[in-house]
Amino acid sequence: MKTGNLVLFAIPAVIWGSTWYVITFQLGEVDPLLSVCYRFAFAGVILLIYSKVRGLKLSFTPGQHVFMAMQGALLFGGNYWLVYISESYITSGLVAIAFSTLIFMNILFNFLFLGNPVNRKLILGALLGVSGTIIIFHQELSTLSFEDDVFKGLVFCTIGVVLASLGNITSAFNQKQNLPVIQTNAYGMLYGGTLMFLIALVSNKPLVIDTSLPYLASLAYLTIFGSIIAFSTYLTLVGRIGADKAAYVIVSLPVIAIVISAIFEDFNVTLYTLTGMLLIVLGNGMALRK
Repeated sequence: MKTGNLVLFAIPAVIWGSTWYVITFQLGEVDPLLSVCYRFAFAGVILLIYSKVRGLKLSFTPGQHVFMAMQGALLFGGNYWLVYISESYITSGLVAIAFSTLIFMNILFNFLFLGNPVNRKLILGALLGVSGTIIIFHQELSTLSFEDDVFKGLVFCTIGVVLASLGNITSAFNQKQNLPVIQTNAYGMLYGGTLMFLIALVSNKPLVIDTSLPYLASLAYLTIFGSIIAFSTYLTLVGRIGADKAAYVIVSLPVIAIVISAIFEDFNVTLYTLTGMLLIVLGNGMALRK
């Protein structure tokens, strides 16, 4: 992988690897719909201001806005809403395992909607990566029982992964239509945030915001780093190397998450952990090398 692409790979991997932990500070008083709304609405406004200051093009056709809105609804709205909900039912480890399957969905949808061929090497790399994730969180799987709450969490998370994958493919399509990443993200995040707000209104969710330091600090981190910086680099990578290969960023997240968890949550690193991390690294290396 070229150095520039490697940087684009590393930035979202490191940032999103930390967001599994940071998102837990968003759960509680504020409904997940509104937390997602705040996160992406603020991010969209900041990106629009940045685009205006930089003199970037902000005028697009109604048809282009339709695809921006589609990307926003899938990637910056429904996907994260369901992830936030699922984390209130199941552990972050199970969420990580579920999201590692994004690579298979991206390969499938990349073939179905964009007509790109299925690469056997990518599938083998994905199998290694997902196997590594399962080994890392094997204890959580061994104690898994399909009680109502756990089953709900897995269903919400799985649907969220499907929406995320479709959002990836929509972004790849938008870039093929020469829609710029920054401005598309700006409008898409506003559309996604607005959709979450409208659903919250229709659902009669209390329109509140938690003014505690943990909530506001985590919201700021998720807005600036988890949304603006991570998505700008990740979706640029999608445009350069394709949604199938770029999805290996997601497979890499457990490695980063474990390091952070070991520092802040006294996560016990075992032989299973190291074996799983090694498989993830090998899977990435196999899939991303030329």
